Parts: sequence; structure tokens; C-alpha cells
Amino acid sequence: MSLLPVDEALRAILDRVPAVTPEQVPLGEASGRVLAAPVIAGHNQPPFDASAMDGYAMRAEDVAEGARLRVIGTSQAGAGYGGGVHRGEAVRIFTGAPVPPGADTVIMQEEAVRDGDFVQFTAPARPGHSVRPKGNDFSTGQSLIAAGTRVTPMQIAVAAAANQARLTVARRPSIALLATGDELVLPGTPLGPDQIVASNSFGLSAMLTPYARQVTDHGIVSDAADRLRERLEGILIAGPDVLITTGGASVGEHDLVQDILKGLGVSLDFWRINMRPGKPLMFGTHGRTLVFGLPGNPVSAMVTAMVFIKPALRAWVGHGEPAPWRLPLAGATPPNSARRHFMRARLIPGADGMQALPITQTDSGHTSSLAAADLLIVQPENDPGQSIGTMVEALPIDAF
Repeated sequence: MSLLPVDEALRAILDRVPAVTPEQVPLGEASGRVLAAPVIAGHNQPPFDASAMDGYAMRAEDVAEGARLRVIGTSQAGAGYGGGVHRGEAVRIFTGAPVPPGADTVIMQEEAVRDGDFVQFTAPARPGHSVRPKGNDFSTGQSLIAAGTRVTPMQIAVAAAANQARLTVARRPSIALLATGDELVLPGTPLGPDQIVASNSFGLSAMLTPYARQVTDHGIVSDAADRLRERLEGILIAGPDVLITTGGASVGEHDLVQDILKGLGVSLDFWRINMRPGKPLMFGTHGRTLVFGLPGNPVSAMVTAMVFIKPALRAWVGHGEPAPWRLPLAGATPPNSARRHFMRARLIPGADGMQALPITQTDSGHTSSLAAADLLIVQPENDPGQSIGTMVEALPIDAF
């Protein structure tokens, strides 16, 4: 069977992703969620002409050398002056307070000389100076944050200022994880002579949690066909939005996952991708459930999840696919094979900005190199290798 090109595999996956489903959440629960509708200003900000500093509000035309203005009252935040300002009058004002009707400028207190009920100024008045006009920040009905934006704490503050108590965000999928293999044991378990520690579900859960309303780890199941079938059947009956298995994705004597999934009604779209690491990737559907069968090798599992599952989940929540980074190499890359290579790399500072330093250990069994990697350099098929300074495409590992 020929290997499916990476781009074709990704398109096939994205074609199966459902449309965004909107839901409303309280503002305090919206951080990190992706907007399914824009944030619209519910009022003008500021809702009135407001002072930008502590000082005095008056008519600019009344300020002249030697002129004394009568102070007729005070305007402070939450308690504005109730009247208007007329010729020869001024109002003591504080930052954020409403500028009284009739006043058109504010002179800061450092440029004012108070004498009882009168005030003079040491600087000329400039009409509109230190006055924040009504609606200067935003106006009623204005779109402040676009749909498809992942909400940050700063944007939470803007939404609150816009008087929005709830935001419309994309519903996130539920994700089920299952690791397969007789050799696997949980972290913290003393190792037997033929055992290895299961790490895939822990790494995948951490990677995918920001996109999910729930990630359920169904643990480890052995390579015994009856046990594997029973566990997978139970998960599929529960109906998660996404099922991810690791291990058993190939077609060796002990690689049972593909046949059992097909026997349980999974419609398989493809398996075997023209990439490294991670060639034996399966993808299919079971009703509305997207089913991914990732390789058991930890490097391959994490790389294929980043290349295929993260884009699917971004599409699920309506977040645009970020453009790959373009940056220079800090070290040469070796020639590549006919399979697209997602090469681990570190992000390091250079004389003219950040650079990508390839991790020379490219063996997919070298798990510890994952800890050092900040990027995946996308090395095209049959690439002859590139020299230091060449601009390359890279995927940042920690990007949403």
C-alpha cells in the first residue's frame, strides 16, 4: 500500500470535523475559550466625557493671563458635579470624573494656583485637552473582539468593560484516550524485565486539554483481542467526540487495533502516512466520533498528534490555523528521504533574531529529545539538506 501524503491526510481529517457549535458561558469561565461570536460593546466607553487627570474643568476661552475663575463645585468619579459650567467658572475635577456640561478642557492641578474659591492657571488652556470624549474607547454596537479569537485575560477585561456578562464560545469536544500494549505499565511502577513506562496518554492529555471540555484517560489495555475489543466497544458506546488510541496501529501479529476498530463499525479513511516519525497513523469515524490510531512510539505519537489532531481540534472550535513560522537554521540539516520529516529543534537566539537549531538525534526512539524540542522543522520530501542560515518552515510545539 502506498503512503498517503501528509497534506492529503490532513485535508481528509478536516473534512470530517463538524461545524462549530456555539454555547454561552459566564465571563469568568471564558478565558482560553474560542469565541463563536464577536464581543460587541453594550455601551459607550467612556459613557460620558471624562477627565484624564486631576485638575480643574472650565471653558478654554475663559483662561487668560491673570484671569481668575470661580470654583463652583467638585466632580469626582461616581459623583459628578450636578450643574453646568458658565463664563468665569471652574469645577474641581478628578481622574475619571464626568466633565460638567459647558466645560471643554481640563488643566491639571500642577498648573493651577488655588486661592480660596478662585483659581488661576500657569499654563494656557487647549480646548479638549485632558478630556476623554464619550465613546472615545469604544461605542455602542462596536465589534471589539472577533469570532475565532482565543480569549486571553486582557480580552476578558475588555469584554467586562463592554458590559458583557456572558460570551458566546465554541463548544469543545470530549476526548477519550486509550494506550495499548502488554509491555506498558503506569509511571511509578517498578519495571519488570520486559516492561516500559506508558507515557503517551499523559503527554497527549496535556497537549489536548486546552481544546477539550473533557479528556478521559481509559488507561492501558493488553494486546489480548477480547480485552481490547471489550475496552474499545465500551468507549465507543459512551460516544466521545474524539477517540485516540496509541499502539497497535501497524499490521504486525500483535497489532490488533485496526481490525478490532473495523469490526466495531469504525469506517477507516486511511492509515500509513508519508512522514517520519509516525508513518502508521490511522484515522476513521464511528458515527460522530473521530477515531485516531496513533503509533505507540512516544515521539511518533506526540508528533502525529501535533501535526494532525491539533489542527482538527482547532477547526472544531473555530480557531484559525496559525501560519507556520519561518526562521533561519542555526545548524545544518541532513538530507531527507522520500517521507516528509518533522524534525525536532530548539529555538535559540541569534545575532539577527531567533533561530532553529536542529536536534541531531533524529531516532524516533529517542524520547528524551522531546523535552528539549521547541519546534518541529518541516523538512520536505527528498530535501537535499540545508545549510546554516537557510530559512525553513517550523511548527512551534507550544502554540495553541
